[in-house]
Amino acid sequence: MKILVAVKRVIDYSVRVRLKPDRTGVVTEGVKMSINPFDEIALEEALRIRERGEATEVVVVSVGSAEVQTQLRSALAMGADRAIHVETGEALEPLWVAHILHALVGEIGPGLVILGKQAIDDDLGQTGPMLAALWGRPQATFVSKLTLEGSSARAVREVDHGLETLDFDLPAVVTTDLRLNTPRFIKMPDIMKARQKPLETRPLDAFGLDLPRLAIERLEPPPERAAGIRVETVAELVTRLHERGAV
Repeated sequence: MKILVAVKRVIDYSVRVRLKPDRTGVVTEGVKMSINPFDEIALEEALRIRERGEATEVVVVSVGSAEVQTQLRSALAMGADRAIHVETGEALEPLWVAHILHALVGEIGPGLVILGKQAIDDDLGQTGPMLAALWGRPQATFVSKLTLEGSSARAVREVDHGLETLDFDLPAVVTTDLRLNTPRFIKMPDIMKARQKPLETRPLDAFGLDLPRLAIERLEPPPERAAGIRVETVAELVTRLHERGAV
């Protein structure tokens, strides 16, 4: 069985995001970029499945500019067998990415597609479910535990009221939550080996997509939070809360 993993290049989670002066986007020049943390968890899970002998190949794919290859090389250093870079200078909506992944699914024939539950830059969480709909296959989202049993799988997913267990047939789409695993640390020898692994680049035009486009007109930062106050006694705290209508 082959596993396809989608990863996205995002601003590193430790960086404070700043808006451009014209509010048309965020500043990325000179900013540390990384693999989306949820996608890194997805890749780690795929690698563990392969290491258990339940898969034969892990293919990682990313959509974006030439800089995306840095993150793909990191994925190869983690242990992915090969990488596919779909090159475009434009920021694509989840529907575009889902169609690209659907085309690659038809070509590669994976038994499992794993993605992060959402990207930390837009928090949309739409690509996985859209891919499942296009593919016509089962999906399990927000997964915190995954086990494979032959041609089927069992996933424990986090929902509002607790945990839910799903049994579903393969092939399928899985999106990962934070508690699924902890990604491995990349060692220097692995980085060197990754340079020898295949990384294929394809232009976006090769997929022949003609889909609606969305345009971001303006971004606004959240309102500044007012400074807090310090109280000396419980009675003063209760008085302050009454003044604010909190109690």
